[in-house]
Amino acid sequence: MFLHLGADVVVPKKDIIAILEINTISSPITKEFLEIAKDEGFIEYISENNKEKSYLIATDKIYFSPISCTTLKKRSDSVIDE
Repeated sequence: MFLHLGADVVVPKKDIIAILEINTISSPITKEFLEIAKDEGFIEYISENNKEKSYLIATDKIYFSPISCTTLKKRSDSVIDE
């Protein structure tokens, strides 16, 4: 099944590694990880600048979403796997 992240972006649930709150970016290790990912073109911004509420790490990209971590988790749980 798929998880809708906002702005017509969906990701296969099997490809999701982590869904994190945007405030976890304050960690120095996380900042370095995201800077490297940005430099290598792995980041996709779904929301407007400064409107991000969460970010999702998938097997091939990192998505910054305007939808909260809690809502994404609820959406993920509500979808029935086939």
